[in-house]
Amino acid sequence: MFEIVANIGLLALMQIWAVVIFASILRSFTGFGFALTAVPVFSLFLSPTDSVVLSAALTLSSNLLGVRTYWGIVPIKPLIPLISMAALGTAIGTLVLAYISVTQFRFWAGISVVFACAVLVFFKPTVYRVNQYWTGIAGLISGLMNGTLAIPGPPIIIYVMASEPVPERSRALLITFFLASAAIALFSFGIAGFIEIRSLWTFLLAFPAMVFGDKVGFYLFKRYGSQLYRQIAIASLLVIGVAITSNSLI
Repeated sequence: MFEIVANIGLLALMQIWAVVIFASILRSFTGFGFALTAVPVFSLFLSPTDSVVLSAALTLSSNLLGVRTYWGIVPIKPLIPLISMAALGTAIGTLVLAYISVTQFRFWAGISVVFACAVLVFFKPTVYRVNQYWTGIAGLISGLMNGTLAIPGPPIIIYVMASEPVPERSRALLITFFLASAAIALFSFGIAGFIEIRSLWTFLLAFPAMVFGDKVGFYLFKRYGSQLYRQIAIASLLVIGVAITSNSLI
């Protein structure tokens, strides 16, 4: 562990802790946003594979540790088509990646997210319905974005914002979905040989910061979630969309 700290540097480790705390607060409050917030900073100090392994491990562990805050709030059955179609979409997206311009796809994905945010800002559904067709489409598009961009969140977030009026249920659905996604990702990384002893030590170094941020985020959700959940979730999603679009133009 001390060798890893020496290689990363104490200042860099403090920056990693800071972003883990912030990303954990965001994830604990909204149910999403950890990977997109943390991975770009991780990649400044760690290899790409170490960055995604650390992100998936922290996401999985935080969702498991906080399971009592969301488990049972939403039934598992509606999540099955979401996760199944997301897995299918990920496989397709990985194959399509070899034949399309990722930059162009990233640009239009970002634009679509920004547009969806605008719709959600000005249009709040008065009737919320769960449609199996749109559930499957949301899962498939999420998988496609995961396979091509490694960003599965936006379609699912938009789907939840449009189908779940209760903040507690929205948060629970998102966390449960990303729990499954993180588990699948770690399994895939293990098969690919990305997980090493170094991965475990890096995870243990970041773990306390994740626990602290998770507790702060849940406290803020319990106190302000009913009033501010939708606004903060849409604002966070808008930032994600703008970031995706901006990266495609650089």
